[in-house]
Amino acid sequence: MDADVEAARPWVAEASPTFITLIDQNHLLSSLYNMVNVPQAVWIDEQGRVVRPTETGGSIDILREFDPEAGAFKPEAMARAGAAKALYMEAVEDWARNGADSRFAYDPDAARQRVSRQTPETMLAHAKFQLGRHLASLGRVVEAEALFTECRELHPDSWNIFRETTEKMDTGIAAGEAFWGKVMGLGEKQYYASIDMDGMP
Repeated sequence: MDADVEAARPWVAEASPTFITLIDQNHLLSSLYNMVNVPQAVWIDEQGRVVRPTETGGSIDILREFDPEAGAFKPEAMARAGAAKALYMEAVEDWARNGADSRFAYDPDAARQRVSRQTPETMLAHAKFQLGRHLASLGRVVEAEALFTECRELHPDSWNIFRETTEKMDTGIAAGEAFWGKVMGLGEKQYYASIDMDGMP
């Protein structure tokens, strides 16, 4: 999800994927599947049924364990994060092999119960974000910025909206002072929601 395709291009080139990569400039996936951060995943089977609703795609909440002096995460946090990603990938592979019989796949009722409901405010935030993107593309930056401010207020839990509408570093990532201030101000709230999966750290 990136409004600027060129900012995303180096990351895609570095990954050298063997599959087609789509850049969601207007965050349509965010609005359809209530995605609030990256990476996030939703498992959809061959019949188009959601098997696992939107969840963090194997990332866990270690962001506040970043060591600014070392410029890296604490080793124990990295170990937990690596274990979480490995377990998540094993779960995806198990589902690919076993389909509906996978212990990680939810039946339709269980999947439905785990869907995170959107509120009128979050839906309005997504609509205003897309309108803001359109205005920005027309060069109407002041009007777009006013809408983006509304978006952040309407949907404060959306890191996708926040990152897309605030200051960015030279790398194209919004990881500057505003980002870290918001992260450190989370209090008891999680940056990455816990994944409902046995064995997840």
